[in-house]
Amino acid sequence: MKRYGARLLTDGALLVVAAFMFAPFLWIISTSLRLPQNSFDLPPAILPTTFNFDNYGEVFKRVPLLAFMLNSLKVAGLIVIGHVFISSMAAYAFARLSFPGKNAIFLIFLSGLMIPGQVTIIPQFILLSKLDLVDTHAALILPALINPFGIFLIRQMMMTISPSYEEAAFIDGAGRVRGYLNVILPMSVPVIAMTSVMTFIAHWNDFFRPLIFLNTAEKMTLPIGMTVLNGQFGAGNLSAILAGVTITLIVPMLFYIFGQKYLIEGIAGGGLKV
Repeated sequence: MKRYGARLLTDGALLVVAAFMFAPFLWIISTSLRLPQNSFDLPPAILPTTFNFDNYGEVFKRVPLLAFMLNSLKVAGLIVIGHVFISSMAAYAFARLSFPGKNAIFLIFLSGLMIPGQVTIIPQFILLSKLDLVDTHAALILPALINPFGIFLIRQMMMTISPSYEEAAFIDGAGRVRGYLNVILPMSVPVIAMTSVMTFIAHWNDFFRPLIFLNTAEKMTLPIGMTVLNGQFGAGNLSAILAGVTITLIVPMLFYIFGQKYLIEGIAGGGLKV
């Protein structure tokens, strides 16, 4: 009986926390369906009295939101693809290979976690300007391909994999490349998927770097596009602005829903083994 009561109390507390976390999303979706003049009604109702789907059509009429979304999808998607190859190969080298200065080089990689991205933005801008890459999506993609946090997590996962699996492959005639591709990489899928989801969402929501590196409207990503949307409607039409926000939430929410299994497995399997 005591155990049942404790479980009931825990579940109740979790439901309350979940309700508080879900409330802002419910308010965003609800307000996006209101008439503009009802956006600031007090007290706010949970559901609108009149459902107004015209707000969504108005967003696409006033702002090229689909183009902004495709730009963000291109940038974030290519960064994730590069992350999978580069981070997993670097992690494999640090976890499985023996070479002089391995630990020192790994510590240098980890030191990148202590440096805020804003600190390096000026050197990046100077370098990318000399390479004539400013105002291109490559200016957003190339600096983001090296992910110290992703390398760290994948390395930790690979270090938990027993060497006997790879040794069995070597006995069958496999080399390092096949051992990496056919043995270690498939067993590291959960943590690679987890870091991929985190990387995608981080760059999907990135506002600062596109603001610095992009000048042409056709190349703008979604966070910059949302500022354009805000400028088009102003504070007087909050419903249309939140309709745009709702649209922008679809892709990361789908990415999270389908990657949730790997997120949990990656967090559970990527223990901090040194």
